[in-house]
Amino acid sequence: MSPQKFKRQLRVYRIVFYKETLVDPKEHFWSFVGAFIGISIIAFIQSLSLPDLENIFLIGSFGASSVLIYGAIQSPLAQPRNLIGGHVVSAFIGVTVAKVMPDIIWLTAPMAVALSIVLMQVTRTLHPPGGATALIAVTGGTKIASMGYWYVLSPVLSGAMILFLVALIFNNITKNRHYPVKDSRLRLSRRRQLRKRFQ
Repeated sequence: MSPQKFKRQLRVYRIVFYKETLVDPKEHFWSFVGAFIGISIIAFIQSLSLPDLENIFLIGSFGASSVLIYGAIQSPLAQPRNLIGGHVVSAFIGVTVAKVMPDIIWLTAPMAVALSIVLMQVTRTLHPPGGATALIAVTGGTKIASMGYWYVLSPVLSGAMILFLVALIFNNITKNRHYPVKDSRLRLSRRRQLRKRFQ
């Protein structure tokens, strides 16, 4: 690559990086409020129904989901179908792997994550924190293992629904934030694929 092309490419990267990190301070505020309220509701429900040591409702993958649905609401991976479907599909895979395969962590952990990624791709519900949801199902200890498929309904589905409802409220308060995104790249590409298929 010539020095001129390299400099031009570097300028492009700087502009793209600048635009990607150029966020209105109001956006920071609403991201904070949404994430705080969403996680606090799940934590409050947990504190009412379980001892402090049994952190079942407050699974780690919800923190990662909060980054997407409150901080990167334009992302195709943050849309409701991905949020809810990704968690549910991954939880189902994780529990199934934990039940079917022998309790060998170096086998169950990668199998749960890898299968959840493939099934999320197939169902068009790709949500990166879903991989953690599947992993928690096989590494979460005896309490989660004893829940079996109830793990899919609660904490996973119930927690994802709480995060989604809070996102609907706080991501639509101002004119600049819209959730879910109506014209996301993912939806547009899906529409194009469907048009091509039926033409």
